Amino acid sequence: MRRQHQERGAATIFVIGMSVVLLVCGGLVIDGGLAINARMRAADDAEQAARVAADSIDEGLLRTEGTIVINQDLANQRAADYLVARGYTPGRYQVTFPVGGGVRVAVQDTTKTTLLQLVQITTFEIDAAATAEPETEAN
Repeated sequence: MRRQHQERGAATIFVIGMSVVLLVCGGLVIDGGLAINARMRAADDAEQAARVAADSIDEGLLRTEGTIVINQDLANQRAADYLVARGYTPGRYQVTFPVGGGVRVAVQDTTKTTLLQLVQITTFEIDAAATAEPETEAN
């Protein structure tokens, strides 16, 4: 009789513990899926901004010398306009021009969690980057 009295409530503790574990696992699945979706969206935005920027060639040099060179000021402006329209704020994206040519756009975003907020994980940071070059007949 004494042994039964000592084990009282053990099943309740086990059920509560398993419930927490299942809730965290569900949070990882749901919030992880949302983070992957946000990462794909950020990668798409970076790719499109890089394409828009790479299309900003210096028309003067093209007409006078036949040389394809990206107008960096115009490329910066066009990429920024595109990214701001997609909801990015200045400081959350960067446009650079690699030595070999082309345009590289890197973006940062944050996605909020739903279930993982219960265990104090409120956001995931997302980073993505893409590079594009002007299309020429040689490409």
